[in-house]
Amino acid sequence: MSQKVFEPGITAGRLNADAYAAQFSDLHPPLDAHEALVAADRCYFCHDAPCITACPTDIDIPLFIRQIATGTPDAAAKTILSQNILGGMCARVCPTEQLCEQACVREIAEGKPVKIGELQRYATDHLQQQGKHPFVRADPTGKRVAVVGAGPAGLSCAHRLAMLGHEVVVHDARPKPGGLNEYGIATYKTPNGFAQAEVDWLLQIGGITMKTGSSLGADITLDALRRDYDAVFLAIGLGGVNALGAEGEEKDGVKDAVDFISDLRQADDMGAVPIGRDVVVIGGGMTAIDAAVQAKLLGALNVTLVYRRGRDRMNASVFEQDLAASKGVRIVTHAETVAVIGNGAVREIEFEYVDDNLVGSGQMLRLAADQVFKAIGQTLQGDALPELEGRKIRVDGTGRTSVQSVWAGGDCASGGDDLTVTAVAEGRDAALDIHMVLMG
Repeated sequence: MSQKVFEPGITAGRLNADAYAAQFSDLHPPLDAHEALVAADRCYFCHDAPCITACPTDIDIPLFIRQIATGTPDAAAKTILSQNILGGMCARVCPTEQLCEQACVREIAEGKPVKIGELQRYATDHLQQQGKHPFVRADPTGKRVAVVGAGPAGLSCAHRLAMLGHEVVVHDARPKPGGLNEYGIATYKTPNGFAQAEVDWLLQIGGITMKTGSSLGADITLDALRRDYDAVFLAIGLGGVNALGAEGEEKDGVKDAVDFISDLRQADDMGAVPIGRDVVVIGGGMTAIDAAVQAKLLGALNVTLVYRRGRDRMNASVFEQDLAASKGVRIVTHAETVAVIGNGAVREIEFEYVDDNLVGSGQMLRLAADQVFKAIGQTLQGDALPELEGRKIRVDGTGRTSVQSVWAGGDCASGGDDLTVTAVAEGRDAALDIHMVLMG
């Protein structure tokens, strides 16, 4: 172990180059052809398969697995991609253990489901690595649609609209398209630039113009988009991060977990990303898990994830919780943040133990910390938006908002569960509704 692991403070290069390469290798190595055939052979090809119902994008899972089993993985990929154009990414990051695989008859009978996610990756990778795009555009409709946000919902909507013959212009505030897939998912889940490769592959459909560095409110307005386009789809995500509400949270060393994840994903050299010796992550969702695991992979000596409720209330799946624990992350539950302590920079962070109703017990916990990552939820940002429901844009079942000719989907819209696969479904369904309205 490198002596730099024990060095206090926030520093880069805690591990050697070989260690970083190993730590950030693919979390789930892909199946080879033989492994895929063996895995596919376990599927019962159920009639009225429960795995289809459990998939937010309604992929015909038994069909695509049968296509793999019969030696036609490209046909399997088209079956997947016809419902979920980001099927490659979803195969890597979707919580299949809570969705399709949990519903698998094999899981119920044996506790060992068919490897649906890994089989989906095998099929989509097989097609995309050949540079093939299985869809073609319909004849031009003469209609133009603006999509704001190049994340999963925006890309899904744009692709389906383009496939239906519309001209689509996608605006995104960041320098690269991809949204959450490019900036917000743990690096070890999608190594080797997969997110951008998938975007490039998706754009092969044609009819989609990408305008990066174009932000709603600063560079474009909703009124102008409504004037210049026949329809608008908002997929702007959640740009704000909730505050801890604790004394001293403005101290140096306290950072939003989403920014840490983004910085790491955009880094050319993992070893150049500084990390603390004693890291505390506050939150209980996927972002918190991703930040905690990656802090450990970067060489932090002690990483503690603290959540104010019990493990059963964490948004992160049991699989993700166990993954964090297996990497050496300590998980502390039922602890509410009280104060960030230090002279200018964080040195310790204090918590109070609470019960299930978040009532304080008077018992305190103080942890050494030279770096703290906040992962306690994000909020919608923006003015002059359609009517809100709670803290998100109110939409109906097809994504229509309170403003005529404006639809919304993904994390910014009400009713979703903040999953990539759900965002893809919402973008696809909104595109179909937009097409129906535009074509009369």
